[in-house]
Amino acid sequence: MSDASVALVSLEEIQAAAARLAGVVRVTPVLPVALPGEPSAFLKCENLQLAGAFKIRGAYNFLVQLPDEARRCGVITYSSGNHGQGVALAARLLGTQAVIVMPTTAPAVKIDGARGFGAEVLFEGTTSTERKVRAEREAKDRGLTIVPPFDDPRIIAGQGTVGLEVLDQCPDVARVIVPIGGGGLAAGVSAAVKLRKPAVQVIGVEPVGAAAMRESRATGRPVTLAKSESVADGLLPVRPGDLNFAHVQAYMDDIVTVSDAEIVAAVHWLFRRAHLVVEPSGAASVAALLQLRARGDELEPTVAVISGGNISLETLVSLVSPGPLSV
Repeated sequence: MSDASVALVSLEEIQAAAARLAGVVRVTPVLPVALPGEPSAFLKCENLQLAGAFKIRGAYNFLVQLPDEARRCGVITYSSGNHGQGVALAARLLGTQAVIVMPTTAPAVKIDGARGFGAEVLFEGTTSTERKVRAEREAKDRGLTIVPPFDDPRIIAGQGTVGLEVLDQCPDVARVIVPIGGGGLAAGVSAAVKLRKPAVQVIGVEPVGAAAMRESRATGRPVTLAKSESVADGLLPVRPGDLNFAHVQAYMDDIVTVSDAEIVAAVHWLFRRAHLVVEPSGAASVAALLQLRARGDELEPTVAVISGGNISLETLVSLVSPGPLSV
């Protein structure tokens, strides 16, 4: 159960976010996938979203609600990549300047993406905690507004619009699978789905080496991992957001983990069988889908949310090089 003292995002807030985003973000497609013997499996393709990931939804919903003076002064965020690109694009659309604090290990494709939208990029450490400290210092020194990457009701409501679209596009859906990093997408999608259709099952997915939300759920409170490791660079926060954790506790049915090998196999499968370019973080939900199929679980009808597709050509080639396809 969620902490009674925490105000969860309402369905009305998510619907209001959808109205703000109308005509700004893409309503990404829900595509059927050819899983042998399982015709009712679908992919919600946020890899085809503006800036290549779902993050523009929460970023724009946050920025558009800022006072004019705050937007004039500029914004800053801390991000492994996709949120940074979403903030950079939202800032560009709204005529303000963005500063993005990225890890020193950020993929070049995500750095170039943020810079391509006009953002200033700074580098700090390898963990979300290190990036947050740098962003807070820069915000204080430069008079910038911090755009949280996941732990904020405006961010959660924006990401929750993915869930509304899934329900509209696949009205008979029985299960939604969603990746978990810091938990903004998981919080928003689970809230949107459960508040509109409580009978629909919502499953979160984390890498085995970065299962902060699963560990927090088992403990009953947000916990901080000693480290997080995975090929899925967008799913590495060592601690879930407090507000996101409360939503997951209230609305998510289960959290499963997938190995890096399963994530890579999902990237491979998506490229070879579904003809989609998906980054490892975005493919985690499909790794879980394939895991469920291998286990013999009923998949009908299931929607897996592909959260992003920002991957370099070199990395994609290394992950999908010719070889036997085992899934």
